[in-house]
Amino acid sequence: MKTYILPSLKLTVALIILCSALYPLLIAGVARMTPGGGNGVIISQNGKILGYENIGQKFTDPKYFWGRPSAVDYNAAGSCGSNKGPSNPDYLVVVQARIDTFMVYHPGISKSQIPAEMVTASGSGLDPNISVNAAKVQVKRIATNRNISEKILNELIAECTETVFLGLFGPEKINVLKLNIKLDQLK
Repeated sequence: MKTYILPSLKLTVALIILCSALYPLLIAGVARMTPGGGNGVIISQNGKILGYENIGQKFTDPKYFWGRPSAVDYNAAGSCGSNKGPSNPDYLVVVQARIDTFMVYHPGISKSQIPAEMVTASGSGLDPNISVNAAKVQVKRIATNRNISEKILNELIAECTETVFLGLFGPEKINVLKLNIKLDQLK
């Protein structure tokens, strides 16, 4: 038994040092090299912080583009999904309420034209992006509420579209906060 205790204690101490000190320091060092230095990318205008690039925000005003719904009401301190599956009756009631609300504000479209992301919450509850299709389906509402031509809004969507990573990975997407900031800057 004595032959096993000393090596196991050495291994335990080595793993404690590795997992509790060296690895966290390595990850913190890598985070410092990312945009925002590991603190997130702050979007500000005229010295006023408008939000963070990678955290979704709640937009409910009809004159703005809406982002994906949040299971945590956009509270970054409690990031999580609802953990309710597509057959859960409570979840289906929530999704149907979102569909009904979307249809009220977008009377010219059918239920089948609503992108799924506009009525289902993301896994984190904080998704800052929507697809190009999700932005385009909102153009008529925003054009009406802001008295702006749909052509200008479609050009704005094209300008704010982030392309596929390395031309291969992931879909095209639009950061809703950045899009709404540019929308407010239109004259």
